[in-house]
Amino acid sequence: MLGIETSCDETGVGIVRGHELLADAVASSVEEHARFGGVVPEVASRAHLEAMVPTIERACETAGVRLADVDALAVTSGPGLAGALLVGVAAAKSLAIALGKPLYGVNHLAAHVAVDQLEHGALPDPCLALLVSGGHSSLLRVGDVTSEIDPMGSTIDDAAGEAFDKVARLLGLPFPGGPYIDKAAREGQISIDFPRGLTSRRDLERHRFDFSFSGLKTAVARWVEARQASGEPVPVDDVAASFQEAVCDVLTRKAVDAAASEGIEDILIGGGVAANSRLRVLAEERAAQKGIRVRVPRPKLCTDNGAMVAALGAEMVARGRTPSQLDLPADSSMPVDVVLV
Repeated sequence: MLGIETSCDETGVGIVRGHELLADAVASSVEEHARFGGVVPEVASRAHLEAMVPTIERACETAGVRLADVDALAVTSGPGLAGALLVGVAAAKSLAIALGKPLYGVNHLAAHVAVDQLEHGALPDPCLALLVSGGHSSLLRVGDVTSEIDPMGSTIDDAAGEAFDKVARLLGLPFPGGPYIDKAAREGQISIDFPRGLTSRRDLERHRFDFSFSGLKTAVARWVEARQASGEPVPVDDVAASFQEAVCDVLTRKAVDAAASEGIEDILIGGGVAANSRLRVLAEERAAQKGIRVRVPRPKLCTDNGAMVAALGAEMVARGRTPSQLDLPADSSMPVDVVLV
């Protein structure tokens, strides 16, 4: 199975055989976006166009296979940036027609769940998925990853990864902000009590499993502005540690609560923010207190990549799912419970 991922700023091509990863080639355009402080959709689309063929060739070379050896193809059909998705979908359709192979248009978020099978084997049924990235903060009840994904909660404003990027900019740290805040936090102290969104008693009545990081981002901005106005230096490491703790506290608290409420014994964490070191430690500590296991893929498989798309495609084939039609769309707002288009 060959998988193509182009939902944002990474051109990913992965090749798997069942749960065995053969190749995971990624071409990132993050450096082209860094000077803008965020992803520019038009720049991302052009970068995908330029990187597509070389990345496919590199994946095939790494896997030691020819395109003719591929049994089927999978591609991210949504959600994501519309123009970026179109490049991947068009490339996958072209390959499917040229090779005479079946094509599976799949959901980006479901692929973040399926990729863990490449590292830890078959997914427990059911499991609770906590997906955290630049565009998504979601809690999902997962049965069959090819057809049964039920949303339990999501972000109502800024996603966790988006908040990391914005706070990093406030602190003068590079883009993307997640890795730099994680690094700074290791040298800092959790000394500032930043707010935890949607955790008050009133909020929990309506938004028990939802997330909100906009207020946290604003609180950090005001704290930094007040510090600067007083002429005092901003303790970047302490602010990073305190902000990161607030985010990870809410994410892990709600994930464990959601799993316990459903009687689920396994939590899977995916998405780019899953690479955060504090999130991993805190999730395992809190889950262990409830007798819940935590599965997290290695950091390279947490960020967007083609291997996760190939992993979900391989599962589609294994479970006998019907391939997509060749008029499958690129759907930038695809809902999470639509796994196969």
